[in-house]
Amino acid sequence: MRRGIPVSPGVAVGTAYCIHEVFVNPETKRLRDSEVTAELAKYEAACDQAAIDLRALRTKVERQVGHEEAAIFGVHESILRDVAFRKKIRDWIVDDRMTAGAALHRLLNEYQSQFARMKDEYLRERVADLRDVVERLGVRLSDVLQPQATPLDGPLIIAADELLPSQAVALGQIDVQGIVTQSGSQTSHAAIIARSRGIPAVSGISGLLRHVKTGDTLVVDGREGLVLINPNAETVAAYRKLEREFFNLKDHLAENRDQPARTSEGIPLELGANINDLRDTDAAKAMGASCVGLYRTEYLYLTHPDVPDEGQQLEVYRQIVEASPGQSVTIRTLDIGGDKTVPYLGHTHQEANPFMGWRSIRLSFEHPEFFAVQVRAILQAAAHAEKLGGKVRILFPMITTLEEMRRLRGIVRRTCEQLRHEGKPFGQVPVGMMLEVPAAAVMIDYMLDLVDFVSIGSNDLVQYLMAADRDNPKVSHLCEPLSPPVLRVLTQVIRSCNRANIPVTLCGEMAGQPRSFALLLGMGLRRFSMSPAFIPTIKELAKKIDRRTAERLLERALEFKTATQIKRFMTSQIQRLAPDLALLDTA
Repeated sequence: MRRGIPVSPGVAVGTAYCIHEVFVNPETKRLRDSEVTAELAKYEAACDQAAIDLRALRTKVERQVGHEEAAIFGVHESILRDVAFRKKIRDWIVDDRMTAGAALHRLLNEYQSQFARMKDEYLRERVADLRDVVERLGVRLSDVLQPQATPLDGPLIIAADELLPSQAVALGQIDVQGIVTQSGSQTSHAAIIARSRGIPAVSGISGLLRHVKTGDTLVVDGREGLVLINPNAETVAAYRKLEREFFNLKDHLAENRDQPARTSEGIPLELGANINDLRDTDAAKAMGASCVGLYRTEYLYLTHPDVPDEGQQLEVYRQIVEASPGQSVTIRTLDIGGDKTVPYLGHTHQEANPFMGWRSIRLSFEHPEFFAVQVRAILQAAAHAEKLGGKVRILFPMITTLEEMRRLRGIVRRTCEQLRHEGKPFGQVPVGMMLEVPAAAVMIDYMLDLVDFVSIGSNDLVQYLMAADRDNPKVSHLCEPLSPPVLRVLTQVIRSCNRANIPVTLCGEMAGQPRSFALLLGMGLRRFSMSPAFIPTIKELAKKIDRRTAERLLERALEFKTATQIKRFMTSQIQRLAPDLALLDTA
């Protein structure tokens, strides 16, 4: 048994599928003599195709972003063409009868060990470039996480160090019942994607991949943060019973998809969905979302083979609008940085503190032409939404100062003028700020003069308030939404927005957590956006709480001085109000 961080509730039993064994394909089988020539040809073809990819990417980035940012792909091609690099791979294929994938895996491990011993930090960081090249070749050598590449039948439990966005996109194509990762937190890629798919998940299992291999039986308890490796038959039977209860409860709650979201006395609520891609809109509609409250556009960039241009972005945004509930979508501009990076925007060196560094809107300001492409595509998608009777809102992330919002409103205004001059249709979009920086929370009353709506990004707001990196297992325990300072700041922000009659939504992960939801309701919040899988749970809970009860819970919670006291109190209250929902909450 291993204990980690519970990040997505529920129970799953299945067969382990280790992504690190798939992504760079480190096969252990030896090639037969008759297979060597074909394997060499396969490797050379992968190199040629990867080189074509890199040259095309360099050209496109140079055109859209800049020469300096595109240079990294020249470095990658140089690594790919390096004589010593290629000789090692060829020698291992010929002399050691290794597959190309296994040789690449060996090469990466060898260089990682060498680079780690170097004193020069710049040289140590170059291993990241080598890893990018190896992973690109790995993708060319095999179809990563495609159904036909999956060696196992039945429900799978994905085991990985971390889940990359490109890998996560493929999860919808195989039968994934659970996710377990060595790194990550409640707000990591793996956690967000698992919750959006309704998949039980646990993160932060140190040394996981030393103890688990593909084919092992795993139990994932996403409520308690437990992972059991090859448990005995009696334990498996007990957890399979819990697994059935979990799925039965989810199916039962999903029946409320067509019911309006209201409190017990009939106060209407807006329950929107957080989505990453077009596939998530199906889940949003299936779970009864009223709109898409947050579309994270960075996943389009992170999973795109190169740089999405204006036409490609516009097409994706149109599809999202058409597929979304009510054709209503809040589109957040690129939120790259922190734990999400793309090399063509200058993320070639690791920042000392990336979450507080060059990221999000700050990065967009540094690349105005690149940023303008996205704003243009969003404004044109808004015109499409209006024709369908829907609405697009544009949301800018990580706003810190009044000057930033003034600058952004100017960018939107000038972009509208450009589109009008070009004769291209565009919509009139409400302009919103994502409130996740404490400085903006302190200045909220002044910020409200510059925005049409506010969306609270509680994931980052919590880590900034607590000065704790949510992905660092040493301090992630401090990133607790149910802590006194977080609740006080949220109460202030929500009440300020309500007084000014500015629509306010909370789209962080706490929106879908029953204990947090009840307190947010007490603060006066009426608009929530969450992972689609959580919408039925929150809709069911809302029916059992009235406004005055929620306000009393908040008053009592604010009297406590520690997060532990608040969590204990709210756990007991949710158990009293909706005991049947306990299986769908995390510890």
